[in-house]
Order: sequence, then structure tokens, then C-alpha cells
Amino acid sequence: MGNIVRRHLFVIVLLMTVAFGQSGTIVLKTTRLLDGKGNVLHDQDILVRNGKIANVASSGSATYDLSGLTVLPGWIDTHVHIDWHFGPDGKLGDKDESAEQAALAYAANAWKTLQAGFTTVQAVGSVHDKDLRDAINPGDLPGPQILTSLQPIADAKLTPEQIREEVRKRKQEGADLIKIFASTGLCSGGKQTMSREQMEAACGEAHALGLRTVVHAFGKSVGISAAAGCTSVEHGIFATEEDLQIMAQHHTFFDPQVGLVFANYLENREHFPNLNEQCLKDLGDAMPKADTLLREAMAIPTLRIVFGTDAVAGAAGRNAEEFIYRVRDGHQPAMAAMVSANSLAAESLGMGDQIGSIAPGMRADIIAIDGDPLTDITAVRRVVFVMKAGKVYRNEVSRH
Repeated sequence: MGNIVRRHLFVIVLLMTVAFGQSGTIVLKTTRLLDGKGNVLHDQDILVRNGKIANVASSGSATYDLSGLTVLPGWIDTHVHIDWHFGPDGKLGDKDESAEQAALAYAANAWKTLQAGFTTVQAVGSVHDKDLRDAINPGDLPGPQILTSLQPIADAKLTPEQIREEVRKRKQEGADLIKIFASTGLCSGGKQTMSREQMEAACGEAHALGLRTVVHAFGKSVGISAAAGCTSVEHGIFATEEDLQIMAQHHTFFDPQVGLVFANYLENREHFPNLNEQCLKDLGDAMPKADTLLREAMAIPTLRIVFGTDAVAGAAGRNAEEFIYRVRDGHQPAMAAMVSANSLAAESLGMGDQIGSIAPGMRADIIAIDGDPLTDITAVRRVVFVMKAGKVYRNEVSRH
């Protein structure tokens, strides 16, 4: 199906307008600027040239007037499933869906995600992500920059050497990172499936090949994954304080999901035929547990908490709702929430020198929102300007 999807994505490229063109230097006038690293700057203009930020200073001229808005780096979502969608029958996994319909759904998810202010995403779990990545990243198809793990490594029956071979295979297939399932899912109790030896094989081989590792882990698998040298742990419910401390000690990035993924499943329950009543109850019960987990994680100053939504079908373009859950229910400071999706997320991707902050030399991924998220976190819903690599993909402000 991959070649068919690729062909249809190419057709979509021909039918879509990529971005508003602009030659020469672009000047963004700002009055309130979050630099992505926890600082607020006032009355600074951003000079953009050749897709990168050339300077941040007062210039006196403007191509786009973003005065009165909050300007910040494009957000980064470190955990999405951008190919997940509801088929023509309104259900996930519609077997009668054509390749053309699937390709359109992938492209639509990418467009909605970019329009919501997310200029980079990490897609963890599908071979379809590769074709979408290869259409978007060169600039042919509008969407966020995509990093993909392709298919995850989930077979707990594999020996350590077989796991290493799977890692090498993903590398050859073009994966940007490796995803491993160290435990079952939430609705299966989050039970450990991979041993310490297996995790060391997976994460050690990936590291030797220059690849990062992202681990699906609940409970004691959290500490095991961190101790095995894996880059990032996702989810983390049922983890103990000791598990959290192990992550901090091993400089492991932590990506807990607080609200969006659970609420999305519950709100769209009729579209997910695989979810039974017990699973739906488990998802609802998980939300207060996730709030508590985030607060416990924040109590460890050296634990690096990044932003990831686990956005599945129905959640594309709604990624920013996770900020609201984190701040309102998890009591994360709003600035910390912004940084978790900017410079800290970029660091977790190994791209801290390219994206995630507004400074000379960084890629010009810049968004503006109507309101101040530091005083009203719901402002994240009101994205009015999106620039990715110097191209404007959304503009509801004045242009001079």
C-alpha cells in the first residue's frame, strides 16, 4: 500500500497551495515574545531570511505586524499518530477505505496539525508515516516536519540479539528513531513485557547507530527503560517515585499524557470499535492518576518533562488542548508548559540547535496566538499566524 499512498500524496501536492510566498527579508513586528527558553521579550522584531532567523532586534519596519499577540516558536509534539483517522464509515480501521481516501486523511491530519501551531511532530508507530514525512519535509506538502519511528518493536518473545537486528532493520528502512513497547497498554494493566536485558539491547543498539529511543512504558517498566539508557519514556502511569528518580538520574526525558488522549477516546467512543466498557472506564480513571503523576514528576527539579499528546484519530489539530489539561489539572506553570513544547522538546529530539527557540541561526518556525497563555492558557486555542521554515501557512493579521 505504501507506493499507492505515495502516488496519491504526490497528487495532493499538485492540488494544494503550499504557502504564502515572500522574497527577501521578512520582518515580524512583535510586542510580546516568548523565546522558547523561558524568557519574555518586549518590542522586538524578528528578521527572517532564507528560512532562518537572521536577527532579533528593533528594526522599525514590518512585513507582518504581530503587535498585541503572543509570539513564540512553533510548538513541537513529541508523540503523535498522525496517520490515525476515522474512515468513511466513521470508524477507526475501516477495511473498505481506499488508498486515495487514506492518503487524503493523512494529508488532512498534517494540515490541521500545522494550522494549530505545531511545526514539528514525532510520529511513533506506523509505516505510513514515512511517505507522509517524505512528502512534507522537503516542503512539497504542507504540514509539520515529521520524525518517524516506523513500526515499533513490540514482540516480547524476541531475544536481545533479535531485538538488535530489528533496530538495525528500522535504521535501514529509514526510521528517524526507534520506538519500543516495554509494557502492555493502559487497558491491559500496563504490565511489564520487556526485560532489562531486552531494553538494554534495543536502546544500546539504537544509540550505537545514532538513533534515539522512545519507550511506551507503564509501572516498573518506566525505571527499567531509564536505567537501560533509553532516550525518552512515554506515558508512565503506575510509576513510583523511585521510577521517576531513576529517570532524573539517567537524564531520561519524560513525556506524560495528562488529558487529551483520554478525553479524545471518551468523546469519540463510538468511533473506536476496539474499546470495550472496561477499557473506557480505565481511560476515565486514568485522568486523575495522570494529574497526580505530573505533579510528582514536577517535584523532581532535574526530571526533564517534554510535551507529547499521543494524538490519535479525532485529535489531530487539537494537540494544544493538552496544554490546558497540564496547566489547569496538572498544575504545571504555564511557562514550563510552553518550554516543554519548545526548547526542551527540541532537545529531546536532538534538534536543540535547529528549532524550539527564537534566536539568530534557528529555523524560522514561528507562531502567534491571540492572547497571553501565561495568564490565560486557553489562548493556545487561538493561533492566528503560523510560519514554518520562513514560509507563512496561516495569516490572520495585517501584512505590509
